[in-house]
Amino acid sequence: MAKKVVAIVGRPNVGKSTLFNVFAGENISIIKDIPGVTRDRIYADCTWRGTTFQIIDTGGIEPTSDDVILKQMRRQATLAMEVADVIVFITDVKAGVTQSDMEVAEMLRHTKKPVILACNKCDNVGEPPLEIYEFYNLGLGEPIPISAGRKLGIGELLDEIYYKFDDKDLQVEDLDAIKVAIIGKPNAGKSSLVNKILNEERVIVSDIAGTTRDAVDSYFENKFGRYVFIDTAGIRRKNKVYEQLEKYSILKAKMAIDRATVCLIIIDATEGVTEQDEKIAGLAHEAGKGVIIVINKWDLVEKETNTLEKYKKMVYNKLSYLTYAPILFISSKTGQRVDKIFPLINEVDKNNNLRVKTGMLNDVLAEAIAITQPPSDKGRRLKIYYITQVSVRPPTFVVFVNSKKLMHFSYLRYIENHLRKSFEFKGTPIHMIVRERSEEK
Repeated sequence: MAKKVVAIVGRPNVGKSTLFNVFAGENISIIKDIPGVTRDRIYADCTWRGTTFQIIDTGGIEPTSDDVILKQMRRQATLAMEVADVIVFITDVKAGVTQSDMEVAEMLRHTKKPVILACNKCDNVGEPPLEIYEFYNLGLGEPIPISAGRKLGIGELLDEIYYKFDDKDLQVEDLDAIKVAIIGKPNAGKSSLVNKILNEERVIVSDIAGTTRDAVDSYFENKFGRYVFIDTAGIRRKNKVYEQLEKYSILKAKMAIDRATVCLIIIDATEGVTEQDEKIAGLAHEAGKGVIIVINKWDLVEKETNTLEKYKKMVYNKLSYLTYAPILFISSKTGQRVDKIFPLINEVDKNNNLRVKTGMLNDVLAEAIAITQPPSDKGRRLKIYYITQVSVRPPTFVVFVNSKKLMHFSYLRYIENHLRKSFEFKGTPIHMIVRERSEEK
């Protein structure tokens, strides 16, 4: 049985994201006193009374707004309510019942889902303020007084959520799912790719740069396996980060990379590899993640003889440190080659977690030394005693030598390339560590 889902909804700026972070036990949602900050659904797990359920933070609902982003936020909140088992409706006791609250309450009554009414900003301990009785007019039952900012009444609210579940047999998250971060500069097509994979409007898609501001988790299972796709905010150049909010988004993207085991670097085929693409790809490479370079919007590129191979060569010239990463040409709009992503993800994830026996490693090392002798300096030659693997994600090897100074970077790269030739390691960086060992030992 799948985990139960709890959606947190309400009009903008009533404290939904603050409550979400309290439930999640960490600062996952962006919190800022600007209406419309939380745009997409944000997912996290919450455990209460020994049961684990999923919580969804949604963008504020403005029922009558014609603003394009606010309209899509309303659509996202509606989608969240459709998949939720329990809905928590957050209101602001200090603001009183507003017309928007009345309209949201009407929407919630039509869902026929269990709804819990929470009145936020009841900041004083003891009897709730008299203003709370006004919220009975919403027709959603007894309001629960809470203060998300001061963490008051949270236990009572969680108890009420727990009692609303039909059953308590809640499933633990599937640990076998591969976590995949989708990264790239704004408008490269990250959200469109997620939507094509999921075949639903899971992430807001628009032509406005910076639409996706939080990292959004989407769970997906097909014949190839189980996956968690983490769609991230487009990372801009630092000198173009005008809003403080964008700085939060860059941090979110870096956090998403840290959580993932495989990163899909989305590049706009019509623009080619830009300087910003190089920096974004470097974040995944330095983090030791499996990497797949995805060239999106390939349907918009005019083709001629060997266009694809020439484009590959250009990409590897620009991203010279990622020559180990496979390149896939797709169109998230038409779905061209999107299904090829899954086998690649599986292969790259497997290679990122590959462990090679010490005996096999040293056989390959001996072969490499026989083909090309180690360098020497001032009559003293580099001696390589043996190699061993010490960790995975990424595969990390320690090479023991007589002198670290004699180990030239180019020869270490030669050994790495020989390892790749023997064991492939497609899509994953390799870390090489050189340590000295005295000849006596």
